[in-house]
Amino acid sequence: MRAVTFQGPSEVRVDERPAPELSSGQDAIVSIDSSGICGSDLHIYHGRVKIEPGFTIGHEFVGTVLAVGDDVTRVAVGDRVLGCYHSACATCFHCLRGEYHKCDHMRVFGHGKLLGDLPGTQAEQALVPMANVTLRRVPESVSSDAALFAGDVMATGYHAVSASGVAPGDSVAVLGLGPVGLCAVQVAIATGAAPVVAIDTVLQRLEMARSFGAVPVHLTEENPRDVVRDLTEGRGVDASIDAVGHPDALDLAIRLARKAGTVSATGVYAERCEVHMGLVWIKALTIKSGHANVIAHVDRVLGMLAAGTLDPTPLVTHHMALDDASDAYEIYDRREALKIVLSP
Repeated sequence: MRAVTFQGPSEVRVDERPAPELSSGQDAIVSIDSSGICGSDLHIYHGRVKIEPGFTIGHEFVGTVLAVGDDVTRVAVGDRVLGCYHSACATCFHCLRGEYHKCDHMRVFGHGKLLGDLPGTQAEQALVPMANVTLRRVPESVSSDAALFAGDVMATGYHAVSASGVAPGDSVAVLGLGPVGLCAVQVAIATGAAPVVAIDTVLQRLEMARSFGAVPVHLTEENPRDVVRDLTEGRGVDASIDAVGHPDALDLAIRLARKAGTVSATGVYAERCEVHMGLVWIKALTIKSGHANVIAHVDRVLGMLAAGTLDPTPLVTHHMALDDASDAYEIYDRREALKIVLSP
């Protein structure tokens, strides 16, 4: 079986790996039809998130069920399915409270021993533990490109907006227009938020945000704080979403939020970050953080995709072969692609 493996900073390659086998009654094996390269994969690629050389990476996938364990009842052999980026048991303290992303037995695809030692999905096949919770059937009306977003990127954008308590008529700023940021823009607009301010430096991404209905703001050629003040009668936005994962983005998100507003730190943080706590305190801000509770949101997101309320397919700029993964990572790292879909 061919799989994309991490070799060291800025180096991946396609290796032969043993085909997965069922090891539990709750397991499934999926033949991968498509797998995405995510911004989180770039953190691994750069060595920012540490995993072992030779480990299979990737955590977004759509495919066909090849085999299931005796306890798997929600999907069957032959079903077209999508996978959430992590598994969850559904029975621990956190899962019973709907906090699936904090499951005591959570395993994240493609992130090495630290996050469950679960081989990734940029491969021809993948072992899926706790398949009743981790997998979802894909509705016939939803394309594979769209479904690929439901198990991570669009559901992460949904989580950022939902966790921020955004309601119809609220104002939102999204900092960083990678796939997660653009998905957050779509979800915020679908929620009824207005205005939705979209901040980045890449013109194509700003234009895409405009096409979704957002107000695009160039980070360096304009002053985001002035734009937000003008749009909100000087108050600041109700919710500010950092979809970058950088101290400068978080600082700006804090400054753009209104008093008693909410800041969502959705971008990946792997290091210490200095926060102006005095500003957070004096503004009485609520800060939400952490990776997304995708399993809690995936069914709603799938429904919105099926209804056409959300459509992430414009974000897919490249389809490439799994064997070309090394080139794909280089292209993505140079920001020459917005979303790359790999197919075996």
